[in-house]
This record gives sequence, structure tokens and C-alpha cells, in this order.
Amino acid sequence: MNYKESVDYIHSLLQFGIKPGLERVSMLLSALGNPQDKIKTVHIAGTNGKGSTSTHIANILTAAGHKTGLYTSPYVIAFCERIQIDGQMISENSLANSVTKVRTEIERLNGKGIVITEFEAITAAAFLCFYEAGCEFAVIEVGLGGRFDATNVLSSPKTSVITSISLDHTKILGDTLPQIAFEKCGIIKEGVPVVTSANQNSEVLSVIEQTARDRNCKLTVTSPKNAEIVRDVLGETVFEYDGERFTLHLCGEHQIENAVNAIEAARLLDISEKFIKKGIAKTQMLARMEIIGKEPLIIRDGGHNEGCAKALRNFILRYNIKNIKMLIGMMADKDTERYLQLVCPLCDSVTVCTPSNPRAESAENLLVSAKKYCVNSTAVSNPKQAYRQVLNSAGKDDAVLLCGSFYLMSDIF
Repeated sequence: MNYKESVDYIHSLLQFGIKPGLERVSMLLSALGNPQDKIKTVHIAGTNGKGSTSTHIANILTAAGHKTGLYTSPYVIAFCERIQIDGQMISENSLANSVTKVRTEIERLNGKGIVITEFEAITAAAFLCFYEAGCEFAVIEVGLGGRFDATNVLSSPKTSVITSISLDHTKILGDTLPQIAFEKCGIIKEGVPVVTSANQNSEVLSVIEQTARDRNCKLTVTSPKNAEIVRDVLGETVFEYDGERFTLHLCGEHQIENAVNAIEAARLLDISEKFIKKGIAKTQMLARMEIIGKEPLIIRDGGHNEGCAKALRNFILRYNIKNIKMLIGMMADKDTERYLQLVCPLCDSVTVCTPSNPRAESAENLLVSAKKYCVNSTAVSNPKQAYRQVLNSAGKDDAVLLCGSFYLMSDIF
């Protein structure tokens, strides 16, 4: 298969939906020689902050001279964003080669009545890419939950990190914070050190602490509140933590918590402070309060749940961003009402659209809610057309905010 054929094949597996469980992916990886067991790994779960924390740790390991893979989701522009080595997307040929091998084994399993899902196939392809490229480490972000997520085939990671936990995917993970925390804590393995933040909800932290005790794990509870901000401008935050000074280029106060979690995880891996600083400073991410234009100010953020909306709201207020023209598209299975309630009142105008995804909320439905919080709200169903209209209406002193879904970012860019 070539690159396009491999991506089309992966997407064709969407028809099988989300089926939590480790038996199928374990069979697939066993047929491929269990590449995940031949690499040192770091495993990251949580509701928000997984991608940022994972990218920090991967950059730190690369800075320290370790060939390092990074597996994250979703992608914004190119599919290969999901599988990176030393900060670079894998080549289209590498993806095609790995998916071709994975497909061969999937078809053999299909002959036995075993059906592999899209995420299981991508996960297997990522592990195969990392092993065949000679990676020493791989930093692996959980897709959904933790306990039954396909990435949880990792039997003995070097360390695990639980980032901020809030309500999301409640139909699958449970509708209370302790239930969701229990699922996320499924990545915690016997005797493997765990890192989390003191900023966690108290019920969540109790579940993490109990799980760590039950599995004889050293638990590091970080203290982001001990990070003292030295310099804070849009696009750069310098902070002091535990006697060291770090430069952070990810926007939003919540990113300090993610950075501190990454710092402590790297220390558990015996990485020196100079490489930790270098890795933190290098980290940039697509569509995480990312600034892509200055006049007008253009911000894109793919966060989609209440925690993300609160972080975005805090970011807008923190940097006193005014004259905001918002373009938003969301998935129907998200708490769209709460998201709009938090962000829309800060905007001068709101344009809603419909991302090209079967789970997308219609622009018409989104508009009904948006008008409650910003009277100047309109609907333009097509994302690209909506973006052009919003951008053309913005003056150099305005801000254009693109938010609500990574799928929307993919549609526009």
C-alpha cells in the first residue's frame, strides 16, 4: 500500500467503532512480534493535558540523546502527526510500510473471526514504527480511558503519568470523577512509579493514591502552585520550580501544571536538569491555544470539554484578549452547552459550523445555544467557508478564535 491507501485503510476500520478491551490488540501485536515490549516506554493518561505532557517528555528524552518515539491523538493537519520520532513526523513511506504489515495480520485475524478497530490498528502500527526505527524510548498517550485502552498492552513502562481528570466520555468511562479516575488508573502497573498533580480534584487524588498503594508504586504528587512565574507574555512563560528556571512556549496557566508533571517524570528517568529545560523550551503543539497569526491575532484550540473551556476562558482573561470573533464547531457527544456558556460571553461575535464528522453537532443546533450567551451569533455550516468569512471580517486589532474540536481544525487547515 502507498500512503493514501494506508490512511484510507485505517479510516475504513472506523466502521467497527470503539470496542474497549485488550484481547484483540494483544493478539495483533503478538502476531507482529510484540514490538512494544522491545522499547522503554512512558505511559500517559488523563482527561486534559495528555498531549502536552507527552510531548514535553518526548522532547526531554530526545534532548538527552535518546531516540524517542511519540504516539498521540488526534491529528490536526497530517495523519503522521500521531506518530513522531525525535520531534519529527514519520515519513509517509514509513507509515505505509507499517500499516501494510499490520493489515496482513489483521486479515489473518479476521479469518478467525477477530475484528480489529481503527485505534487498535493505529496503535500497533505506531509500536511497529518505533521498533523498526530503533527507538530506545516511546512516550505513549492513552486514547480513551486507560484500563481497556489499546495502549494498555504496555506491561512495564518506566513511569506513568496521570494528568488532569475531569468529566468526559461519561457514557463509556462513568459519570462520576471517581469512576473516571478508576479507569484512568488502569495504566498504573505493579511497582512502576507514577506522577500526578496536587491540583487534581480531591476524590480523583484519593483514587490515584489508593491505586498506587495497592500496586506498590512510588507516587510523586507534584505541586504546580510552587512554580513562581518570573515572566508571562503571550507565547512565553518563564517560571521557577524547585530551584530551577524553565521557559515554556505553550499558552495557558494550566500548561505549567503539565510542564511540572513532565519535569518530575523526567527526573524519575534520571534525566539531567539541562536536558529537561531544553525539552520543555522546545515544546510547541498544534491547536493547543496555538497562536498562528498576529494582525489579527489568530488562536486555534481543539479542546472540547468543560476543562478545556475553563482553560481557554482563563487564557483569554489572563492576557486580556479583546474584540474576539469566535468560530466554533463541536461534536454532539460533548457538553456543548457548558462549553459555550463559558467561552461565548467573552466574544463580540460567534460563528458556528458543522465539522465533517459523523458525530458532529449541526450548526443549527449549536446556534440555538450560542445565541443564549452571545446575541451576535450566526451559522455557516461549511467550516472552510465559515473561516473565510470570519477572517475577512476581522481587523488587525481583532482576535479570531477557532475552537471546539480538533476535527474543525482539520477541516479548515
